[in-house]
Amino acid sequence: MTHAMNEARDVPERTAAQSSHGEGGGRLRRGRLRIYLGAAPGVGKTLAMLQAATELLRQGVDLRVGSLDCADDAARGELRMRLAALPGGREAAGELDLDALLVRLPALLLVDRLARANPPGSRHAQRWQDVQELLAAGIDVHATLDVSHLESLKNRVEALTGQPVTETLPDWLLEEAHEVLLIDCLPGELRDFAPTTLAALRALALQVVAGRADSEVQRRYRPSGREAPAVLGRLLVAVDGDEQSEQLVRHASQVARRRQLPWTLVHVDDGRARGEESRRLLQAAQRLAERLGGEVVGLLGDEVADTLLRHARERRASVLLVGGHRRRWFGRGVVERLLRRARGLEIGVLAAEEAVSVPSFAVRGFVAGPLDYALALLATLLASAVAWGFSRMLALQNISLVFLAAVLLVAVRSGFGPALCCALLSFFAYDLLFIAPTFSLIVAHRVDVLGLLFFLLMAALTGNLATRQRRQMQALRETQAETAALLDLTRKLSAATDRRAVLAAAVEQFAAWRDLDVRLLGPDGAGALRVEAGVAGDLGKSERAAAEWVWQHELPAGLGTDTLPDGRWWWWPLSGERGPLALLGIAPRDGRPLPASRRHRLVALCQPLAQALARAQLAEELQAARLRGETEQLRSALLASVSHDLRTPLTVMHGAIDSLLTLDGQIAAADRRELLESTRDEAERLDRYIQNLLDMTRLGHGGLKLERDWVAPADIVASSLQRLRPVLASFRLETRIAGELPLLHVHAALIEQALVNVLENAARFSPPGGRLRVAVDSDGGELRLSVSDQGPGIPPAEREKIFDMFYTAARGDRGGPGTGLGLAICQGILGAHGGRVTVGEGLDGQGATLTLHLPLQPQPPGESERDDEAPVLP
Repeated sequence: MTHAMNEARDVPERTAAQSSHGEGGGRLRRGRLRIYLGAAPGVGKTLAMLQAATELLRQGVDLRVGSLDCADDAARGELRMRLAALPGGREAAGELDLDALLVRLPALLLVDRLARANPPGSRHAQRWQDVQELLAAGIDVHATLDVSHLESLKNRVEALTGQPVTETLPDWLLEEAHEVLLIDCLPGELRDFAPTTLAALRALALQVVAGRADSEVQRRYRPSGREAPAVLGRLLVAVDGDEQSEQLVRHASQVARRRQLPWTLVHVDDGRARGEESRRLLQAAQRLAERLGGEVVGLLGDEVADTLLRHARERRASVLLVGGHRRRWFGRGVVERLLRRARGLEIGVLAAEEAVSVPSFAVRGFVAGPLDYALALLATLLASAVAWGFSRMLALQNISLVFLAAVLLVAVRSGFGPALCCALLSFFAYDLLFIAPTFSLIVAHRVDVLGLLFFLLMAALTGNLATRQRRQMQALRETQAETAALLDLTRKLSAATDRRAVLAAAVEQFAAWRDLDVRLLGPDGAGALRVEAGVAGDLGKSERAAAEWVWQHELPAGLGTDTLPDGRWWWWPLSGERGPLALLGIAPRDGRPLPASRRHRLVALCQPLAQALARAQLAEELQAARLRGETEQLRSALLASVSHDLRTPLTVMHGAIDSLLTLDGQIAAADRRELLESTRDEAERLDRYIQNLLDMTRLGHGGLKLERDWVAPADIVASSLQRLRPVLASFRLETRIAGELPLLHVHAALIEQALVNVLENAARFSPPGGRLRVAVDSDGGELRLSVSDQGPGIPPAEREKIFDMFYTAARGDRGGPGTGLGLAICQGILGAHGGRVTVGEGLDGQGATLTLHLPLQPQPPGESERDDEAPVLP
């Protein structure tokens, strides 16, 4: 046995000591895939992989066996002694223990039979999808593959071997492999295949490797600084809904890979009706093209050849591949038109290997329901009755127009099959009722025969034309509906300002599809997924597993996919630049997977939805950053203010106490008393600062409770002035309290504190010996407590800011810095009572007046403040 294989160019970078996930801080790259490619089973792929693995194991690589499916036990036994240290997990059964490997995270994993299908109930339908997840986790993988399992070669391999190929993988996986090693042997060494068959399979394998070598050359040019050979043009493959479509797609994939061309599957909808089987085959071909890495495009056009050529010119295509068996689509007429009109465009025609058994009625649009053909019969009867009624007033030629009108109506309403049926029935009715001799199918005059044939031809043509126009109108309406839905969703999302509004707009948009259930998932505070909008309820175990997989890998999963397909929900990730933002879940109420057209519409709507979620997330982050900035400013202001205003009284108290301790016997009694009073005043000042901080904390956290009672306004004023007597001693104080003042139903201590804060603020900003005035009055609806001073005043632009925390407007010698909490606390107290604080001009055009407005409650019976009740003021 000979092995035509490359030297191992890249040894895995992580040894057993380096592969530990805890110390390395996470994987920095995607894993690398090496494929041992063979022409057929038995050429020695697994043996070559195990031989290379023993060498890597000797070098200290953390290597594990994922699965071994090789039937040659003797070949495996040859290496068992050297690989005895390798735990195989479930490899003896040929299964890949995906979850255990993702927990263990080895440096290198051996996987046999890359294209094998997984057992039912597995996370992924095929093994190569497991390998993709392992590569994404940073694990290097060495795997074996037969060339017969490439999706694009399926038809050719089946024709060579005469056996069906049931397990395939997409060709792009081979392109993404880090290296491909071709394992070969002499044809005589394999007895399971005929020499000619094996030779053909070897040729296919060499062709695949040669195509990959071309791709490798393209990649090698770029880092060398030299200009890589230009990749010009594009390959277009035009398909219809027939059994040759998938074969045509696979052939196009092979041609595109050999020529290094991007390729597109194109389908032209010419307005003709197609049956259910034709639509199914077309969707299958489109899905196959997506798996093989092609683009899928749908076009509308009356004339197939002109539409294809126009699209080829727009996309700058160099090759157009069509099938050669269909007369309506790609028969001789269409191919000849393409060859005649395609100047500079290469046209490839793939002949069918066998006759295609698509029902002709389905192809030509004859499929319709019984009601549609009943409508054709009814229309013919009505047309006959109308024509018979007007037969004496209309010429024979004009009577035929009545039947043509019936054919047009049926064509617009039902389709070409019922329209042609109506044309035939009208033909016989026209001959039977109006062509001499009447009530007989015999035609007496030759000219009438020509008229009948001409009528039948016109009826068929007009019916076909009307049907095509109807189909095109339906297609345009569907396109318009999709565009309108996209614009409507975009308009709704543009008005959404936060995440909740974006999700609500999405649910409202999807609610128009009444045959679908919709869910939008997002992470909760603990990182688990929860339902944020749409259908409420807990996720089942299988649905949660699918959703978490989609969130982790940002790939669709669930119903209709190859990953966790057992649930009833199809999950699509709504991702931004930094990862997933939400998950869209769609559950058809009939339990069947969504067709490709609806999935494409949903994906189109998901793009603006993901952008809106990213915008909302950015807005939330900006808002949080702004709040953090403001919080930092408040913290800095609080520290600066508190450190200053607390240090001043503490310094005075400390100095007075030191003087008393140091000069105890030398201080006169009057001086001793003055020092003690100073210490007491500063302690009271310090107490007020601390009380303000505590009050502000209680206001901010809603912990301030109102214990209301009836109290006279004059008592509040008197108590406040008594508390501030040392502060107000150097000012000329005036009090003006109106008579007949009603009682206040308030928390007296809090209102007193608010008035004290306002009085202290006025004293701080007033000049020595200045006037201060306290006034109390009411207007029946509210009571006003006003404090006026002769300070520098407050500009109108700052009158709203003075009630902000830590804001001060210090001016003058007595201004000085303060905590900036007094007026904020005052506003909070008044707000808790349903009142407010306003700012006005001060005394004699100087200073400012702060007025406390308190709402009045219905008075208790027999309680009011009289004129003769003079308040006791200090």
